[in-house]
Amino acid sequence: MSVTPFPNAPRGTAPTPGVSPILSVIVPTFNEAQNIAELVSRLERALDGIPWEAIIVDDNSPDGTSAVAKAVAAKNPRVRCLRRLGRRGLAGACLEGILSSSAPYVAVIDGDLQHDEALLPQMLKRLTDGEADLVVGSRYIEGTRSEGLGGARSTYSHAATGLAQKLLGTRLSDPMSGFFMARRECVEQVAGRLSPIGFKILLDLVLTSQGHLRVVEEPYTFRERHAGESKFDLRIGLEFLGLLLAKLTGGVVDTRFLLFGLVGAIGLIVNLVALKIGLNYHLSFPVAQSVGTFVALFSNFVLNNATTYRDRRLRGLQFVTGFIGFCVICLAGIVSNVGIATWLYSERPVWWVAGAAGSVMGALWNYLMSSQFVWRTR
Repeated sequence: MSVTPFPNAPRGTAPTPGVSPILSVIVPTFNEAQNIAELVSRLERALDGIPWEAIIVDDNSPDGTSAVAKAVAAKNPRVRCLRRLGRRGLAGACLEGILSSSAPYVAVIDGDLQHDEALLPQMLKRLTDGEADLVVGSRYIEGTRSEGLGGARSTYSHAATGLAQKLLGTRLSDPMSGFFMARRECVEQVAGRLSPIGFKILLDLVLTSQGHLRVVEEPYTFRERHAGESKFDLRIGLEFLGLLLAKLTGGVVDTRFLLFGLVGAIGLIVNLVALKIGLNYHLSFPVAQSVGTFVALFSNFVLNNATTYRDRRLRGLQFVTGFIGFCVICLAGIVSNVGIATWLYSERPVWWVAGAAGSVMGALWNYLMSSQFVWRTR
């Protein structure tokens, strides 16, 4: 049964002149060209009788999602498209969409049609009735069905949910949900403290608000993807861990630096594996270690380019020159690491303190210089 919070609102495909949207539906997209027209059609049916708009925020998709969205917008005044250049990430896209809205209520929904748009009127009613500041579409409370959650994605979602609940103390049943609606003013109050990095913004919003939001959850059917491919990969897991660690430190340590550190830890493993393989092929230790170091540097650069600096991703010739600059910076970082560790050890011969301090300073040097000269804001 549909819920119409505004029974006297104007009906029809096009909004009535002079009537501002009450609800902005933010749709962050990347390679969702095949889904845009169908999503807008479904929103039309679900939100009939409610003054609304759809803000499609596209990360310059190579499949032409923004072009499709603009073609739809040319025929439907309810739709507009923000095409982001040189910036990537679902959280950042959601923030830009929300901050571009003037409607009192904002919803976030995926562009793959897995979220049930028919729930939007009920979510809006709970906000307009004053029951809540934030309504979350949950996949894990009574009354839900998850048709499109299986395999690796299901494992990741349940593991991330468990970590968030145990380590961060959130009581949300589905803190990893990408389907929610809120009072826009509540998001704007904390927008400056939200991280634009990462795949999920809901958990960041709830934790940054420090318990000041009245939150309710609504069950819905999580459907199979309509078209296109899932965005789930290792990058998403790393971004979540970065956000988790940042929140555990109370935001003292930057999410981007934590991601940089996680990538560095992976690089250490890559180095050791490459070293072992080299020794198995009877390379001398110096040669095998040199090969392992180069492989680790390259893997770190690729992972940082895809995760830590996803919003500043390098391509083509910039990728090549960026890797050369990254190697030079890391070489200087090694010198810094060894120099500081040696000096500390000479002052106070506690090997693990000296070694840890050198490693931290080397990592900090690499991060600051990489941010400034390799993945600088263009």
